[in-house]
Formats: sequence, structure tokens, C-alpha cells
Amino acid sequence: MTPHFLSFQFLLLLILLCTNTTTTVAQPAPAPGPPPPTNITKILEKASQFTTLIRLFDITKVGDQINTQLNNSKQGMTVLAPTDNAFSSLAPGLLNSLSDQQKDELVQFHVLPTFISTSQFQTLSNPLRTQAGDSTFYNFPLNITTSGNSVNLTTGVVNASLANSVYTDGSLAVYQVDKVLLPMKLFGPQPPAAAPAPEPEKKKKKKTDDTPSTGDSTASSSAVDLRLDLHGLMRGLIAFIAMVYL
Repeated sequence: MTPHFLSFQFLLLLILLCTNTTTTVAQPAPAPGPPPPTNITKILEKASQFTTLIRLFDITKVGDQINTQLNNSKQGMTVLAPTDNAFSSLAPGLLNSLSDQQKDELVQFHVLPTFISTSQFQTLSNPLRTQAGDSTFYNFPLNITTSGNSVNLTTGVVNASLANSVYTDGSLAVYQVDKVLLPMKLFGPQPPAAAPAPEPEKKKKKKTDDTPSTGDSTASSSAVDLRLDLHGLMRGLIAFIAMVYL
């Protein structure tokens, strides 16, 4: 076999290989999609031991409010989440005795309207403002004290501790608390009753023109007596003259 024939066979084989080989082009990796919207219920379900709080979030619709605010606001939120053990330590039937509005206020009292990191607890001013609203005494005051890494909360009814961080993403922070935060307005002493307003002084009855004064009465009485005396004198004088000339 001649060298030219071998060269021709090699060239033909090379052409066949190039024709039948499929060129594989690396495809670029798909771009990551947007993160799923924050869902407080799923976060608590994943953490477990928060079934009572999840139920209250569902009943009061506070869970939906949190999700909506987180996905439409940049302020963030903070949830102070009592465990199932914390709820079970309440007096039997306490939750069921609350009205729908009171349940809503109780749950809102566990939600702060801004994101608070663990380090920021050291610099907060009291009282903290919660989603329940008015933070004055006898309403919804929530005060915080810190000592080292420990964070304590007081409502005026109970004292609770921040146990640990359950979830944080820079927008939502969820912290476990060892007691249910009972607000003053629902569970504390009632404010003292306001002192009754003083009764207005009764106006003295004005004297009318028809009502004679004491002085006028005395003068009238004296005038009557004087007329009677003159009348008696005249009668006596007439009787005397009659006796003289008769």
C-alpha cells in the first residue's frame, strides 16, 4: 500500500470524525429569581414550638398584616414570640375569655413596628412602642433592661426574658420570649377614677321690684299708724265741740 493511499485514508477519516462529532456549547447558568416574600407563619412553623402564637396570628389576621408590611415597607418589624410552654403557663381559659379585640391587642403587643437587631436592644429608649399603640402607663407600656447579653422585658404585669434569636434577615427579627407579654390595659390594675367635678354654685335669687324691702314695710306701717291717730283726734275734737254748743 502506497504512502499516498494511507494519507488519503487518514484525511478521509479525519473529515468523517469532524462531520459526525456534535459540538457541545456550555449553557450559561440561569439567573437567580427574586427571593420569596417573607411569611411569618412559615418561619414560626419551621422553628416549631409556636403553634399557639401561629393560631392567634391566624385568628386575628395579624400574621397577614406583618407579611404585608414587610413586603411593602423598608422599616422592618420585630416579633417577640412566646413559646407554647409560655402560653400553657397562663391561667386556664384566659385566652378564651378575651374578646376578639382584646386578642388582637394582645398579639399586636408582641410586635414592634421596626427591625431591632440584638445589639440595638442596648440602646433602646423606654417605653418601647408596639403595634398595640398607646405606650403610656395603664395602657400598653413595654420597658426593657439589659445586663450584658441578657435582655429583660417588663409590662407592669409580668417580667419576661429574651431567650434567643429565632430568625433574622435584616428586615424581620423574631425573638423567643419565655413568657406571654400581658399588657396593663388588659390584665393590670385599672386607673383610679377621676375626682368628681365641683358642683356649680347656685345663683342667689334676685329681688324683684314687686317684692317690698324691709325698710319699705316699716315706712308703710308707720304711715298707717299716723293716719289712725289723726282720725281718732278728729273724732275727739268733733265730740268736744258738740258738747260745748249743745
